[in-house]
Amino acid sequence: MSIVTRFAPSPTGLLHLGHVASAMAGWRAAREAGGRFLLRIEDIDQTRCRPAYTTAILEDLAWIGLDWDGPVRVQSAHFPEYQAVLDTLAARGLLYPCFCTRAEIQREVLAAASAPHAPDGSLRYPGTCRGLSDSEREDRIAAGAPHVLRLDVAAALATVTTPLWFEDIRRGQIMCTPQQFGDVVLARKDTPASYHLCVTHDDAVQGVTLVTRGDDLRPATDLHRLLQAVMGWPVPRYAHHPLLSDESGRRLAKRDRAMSVRAMREAGMRADDIRKRAMLPS
Repeated sequence: MSIVTRFAPSPTGLLHLGHVASAMAGWRAAREAGGRFLLRIEDIDQTRCRPAYTTAILEDLAWIGLDWDGPVRVQSAHFPEYQAVLDTLAARGLLYPCFCTRAEIQREVLAAASAPHAPDGSLRYPGTCRGLSDSEREDRIAAGAPHVLRLDVAAALATVTTPLWFEDIRRGQIMCTPQQFGDVVLARKDTPASYHLCVTHDDAVQGVTLVTRGDDLRPATDLHRLLQAVMGWPVPRYAHHPLLSDESGRRLAKRDRAMSVRAMREAGMRADDIRKRAMLPS
């Protein structure tokens, strides 16, 4: 089987060395195996993503010397596909509308004996709206009440007949516990489909066989495996790599204003220098 990898940045800012490291990991794995390296623009968050950043991503990757195979997949052009997945989950009784605000969720969780958190550090949703009757849900939606769509994780797990696990090429076989996330949001008004849904759908339709991404996304793989099992999508192998850090030991991130590839380029750094600085630790 030919290897297919991908790099899937979100155009919410300029690329930094951490992005380059992740892109190089996938690019090198594909090129060394004679496979394919795909580029995907994950721009489902229409409030934060900018076309100018998409253009910059393409330019910076080309300048660094990373090429990709086939056309670039832009997620915002595929919202009908994601809606079809949501419709399928809803028809199987695995989605429910949630009318809770973030403040209400926080109050309810903090008022409990403990305040359980999801692996990403967020408060785990307590399932407040899971037990609403169909008529109450319909009445609230008809009245225009704001809501999101959540995956009923327990119901989804009940449809899976085999253990959930995935292969990480650095760690071996890893068993999954998606219930630790609680009932995650799969769609909201300002974002018609969530990262979790879109990334697993796109990896399936694009035939990705090896997902290379940072260690910070390893816990999310448990949830992605659940969606793959429920939807009958193929399961790729995973390579979760260490994250690059700055001189102080803090991991590189856009939200921390990590120095961009564009800024380094404009400061006179060569593409070869940037590639060397983006080499992943072993």
